[in-house]
Amino acid sequence: MRAAVCQLNSREDRDHNLAVARDLLERAAAGGAKLAVLPEYVDFLGHSADAPRPEPVDGEFATFFANAARELGLWVHTGSFHEKGPDAGRTFNTSLLFAPDGALAATYRKIHLYDVEIAGRISYQESRTVAPGTDPVVADVDGVPTGLTICYDLRFPELYRALAIAGARILVVPAAFMLHTGRDHWEVLLRARAIENQCFVLAAGQIGDHEPRRTCFGRSMIIDPWGTVLAQAPDTVGVTFADLDLERLETIRTELPSLANRRMETFPLR
Repeated sequence: MRAAVCQLNSREDRDHNLAVARDLLERAAAGGAKLAVLPEYVDFLGHSADAPRPEPVDGEFATFFANAARELGLWVHTGSFHEKGPDAGRTFNTSLLFAPDGALAATYRKIHLYDVEIAGRISYQESRTVAPGTDPVVADVDGVPTGLTICYDLRFPELYRALAIAGARILVVPAAFMLHTGRDHWEVLLRARAIENQCFVLAAGQIGDHEPRRTCFGRSMIIDPWGTVLAQAPDTVGVTFADLDLERLETIRTELPSLANRRMETFPLR
């Protein structure tokens, strides 16, 4: 399977952001990709007061990408958007996955919310405006079980292990990873999730400056189950490709059967 990760610099002009996303999807399809992954908050990244009104999973955002998937004959992972939430004060941070016929194949709501206080650098409380999801999701993408996650989920390995145990061969990570943590942690965490779960990891990030005073790390990449970085995006908007050798994945799992050898669930804490 050829996969593509799309790197954007989404800002406050939603129409422009969506136009760029569509262009990158066209480039992914032209490059032979079967699956293309967009970054977190692909349609808007800016002041919360200016954010578009939250939508249901069958709203304009979904229609836009369903049409793109159908017209391009491409599996499209939409990164994420602000879905209408459980109450007036909160949204969900939600990924949608569309099949090449435009049908909605999966919906995932971000489980782990980014509540961080770093003195002199950042104060960000995602949970003030976003409700957490509750359900891990593994979707069938062209016959390949694919686990869905979003950004801050990356720091919680138990989610990825649950996805691998549920059968995932690919793990998807759309993100808007901050520069000051991304330069030290992004690649390390992505490679760790690939190695420990013996899965391909497709990580699509936002790049560059965004309001309010936010800089995203970028460096979108595709990693194989051995932890090798197959492809990495340069520091610009664009599309990065890699071919996923699924037979190699099965060979790795056979020769180093760490998933089969796990025992911790047989030793409950007392």
